[in-house]
Amino acid sequence: MKVLKKFIIYVFFIILLGLGFVFIYVKNSPKLEINSANNIALYDNNKKLFFQGTRSSNWVSLNNISDYVINSTIYTEDKNFYKHHGFDLLRILKASYINITNRKLKQGASTITQQYAKNLFLDFDKTIKRKWDEMWYTIRMEDDYSKDEILEGYLNTINYGHGVYGIENASQFYFGKSAKILDLAEASILTGIPKAPSIYSPLIDYESAKKRQLVVLNELLKNKIISKGELEDAYNEKLNFIGEKERSDLNVAMYYQDAVFKELETLSEIPKSLSDIKGLKIYTNLDFEQQKYLENVVTETIPTDSKVEVSSVMMNPDTGGIIALVGGKDYNTSSYNRVVESSRQVGSTMKPYLYYAALENGFTSSSAFTSEATTFTFSNQDNYTPKNYNDKYGNKPISMATAIAYSENIYAVKTHLFLGSDALINVARRVGITSKLEDIPSLPLGTNEINIKEMAAGYAAFANLGYKVKPHLIEKVVDLKGNILYQADNTKELVLNSSLVFILNNMLTATYDPVYIDYNYPTAIGLNAKLNHKYALKSGTTNTDNWNIGFNKDIVCAVWIGYDDNKELATSEYKYSQNIWYKSVEKYEENKDNEWYETPKNISAVLVDPISGKPVNENATKKKLMYFIKGSEPLVTDQTFDQGVTNSIKT
Repeated sequence: MKVLKKFIIYVFFIILLGLGFVFIYVKNSPKLEINSANNIALYDNNKKLFFQGTRSSNWVSLNNISDYVINSTIYTEDKNFYKHHGFDLLRILKASYINITNRKLKQGASTITQQYAKNLFLDFDKTIKRKWDEMWYTIRMEDDYSKDEILEGYLNTINYGHGVYGIENASQFYFGKSAKILDLAEASILTGIPKAPSIYSPLIDYESAKKRQLVVLNELLKNKIISKGELEDAYNEKLNFIGEKERSDLNVAMYYQDAVFKELETLSEIPKSLSDIKGLKIYTNLDFEQQKYLENVVTETIPTDSKVEVSSVMMNPDTGGIIALVGGKDYNTSSYNRVVESSRQVGSTMKPYLYYAALENGFTSSSAFTSEATTFTFSNQDNYTPKNYNDKYGNKPISMATAIAYSENIYAVKTHLFLGSDALINVARRVGITSKLEDIPSLPLGTNEINIKEMAAGYAAFANLGYKVKPHLIEKVVDLKGNILYQADNTKELVLNSSLVFILNNMLTATYDPVYIDYNYPTAIGLNAKLNHKYALKSGTTNTDNWNIGFNKDIVCAVWIGYDDNKELATSEYKYSQNIWYKSVEKYEENKDNEWYETPKNISAVLVDPISGKPVNENATKKKLMYFIKGSEPLVTDQTFDQGVTNSIKT
């Protein structure tokens, strides 16, 4: 017993000593600047501010916030807020007991001060150290500021969903009124949102929002702030939300903004805790007007009641700077950013990497394989029988340009097996594709999943005639003193032969060229009359995914549509991606000259029959000017690569 008493006294002494050390440290620490901490300003490519976090023009004092909001927040989040010194020890013990007995995290015990400290100083800290830092900041805030100042700051900075921060912004967004005049029903519905904005926003899930509102109201009832009758009246009050109807600039670029913050986390030059630098100015590649147009065309193209989702990236091919993106159909409905978080099967948009590899290995625009139903038999006796879309075959030799126009699967697999799988993979890696690529016969048909940013950057190497670029949103990060913390490196690395890329880019215009109409139609023939500028374009289609990626010298635009749960697309839904693509690039090119790539000096142009690739003269009824490295021009006597081979090919 004496030993136990000594141990308790010893532990008590250590605790007192520790508390004394903390008290001395806090008293001698400089005052935390909570009004400028984590103040992040985002600028577009014209250096115009489009987002500012923490303190905004809509910061309101406590006496200009409804008492219903104040009471709802305190009694829902931290009922002992005005009694504790930053930590609610009894609540911590209770939460710990519940979590231990249930063997999972069912309850939290963070106080308002802790949450405010985390929001201000620790947004980008993903380490275990964060909890320790949170404790220090909480103690210092409680010492430096009054409870009213802490509560006021908390209410002006928390996330109310849809990119809306702060109670005044939230009040205006959801109800079109000042936070001072919110009634009990409105205040309780808003108070419920910050716990999980993507779940409890009434614009996303009204039923969940009402359940959460009832939790808030019951806390007020339990603490005798309101009566049973007031609870029932507030819960049954019909609320008129305006946020869903008013898509102002407040909602524009939310997916872009989220992607910027995600990228910011990856920059080693930026301190993980922002308390020391007082805030950041982040200069991005955002073209705000193009971003608005892209979002609008998505909204206009995909029906409101459709569950089809979308992602799109528009990129400057010379720098890799992303000027616009959408990570979903509607940020109000789902903040899940498919540009950042998702990878999908890319279908035939994989084929340009293959055909560049073919050009590099001696193929030309006229190189021919036979278009016919084919079964490939491998040395292990496995069979592979790819099919063309709608089972359409020419049953004759076709040129590489025709294979691109129709997105021929048989031609692609024959080319892939002829070259060997390492040829395609090598090109994909050189242009920046880092996703897993399986060494399988169907690789050129896009059966692997790749992120849309990677694909856009890969096509940028075609758009800029052979240079690898790094896709990025952030150009520069500056602290509030003007010190440059980060500057994007836009150095380009030549990884492809520019002359071969020129040839490929011209072949990629065949996808909407009527001269290729024969036994089949070019995959994007419907765009021929809609495009006012020249583009290279490739589509990709699987049962669950549809892509369109196209470019010229100015812009790369990639669009994907599909279902998050991999449900098969309906025939009528495949048009969405193409429509979003062409409208977006045409808007970007509006009022610009229709410029194309200059012909390199080592390239010759030859009139050929577009389907067979054989040379013809000016009098031919069907002819197309195609490009070749000098010395590789086609001859009438050129043979088909698989001439004399049966339609059951052994490899």
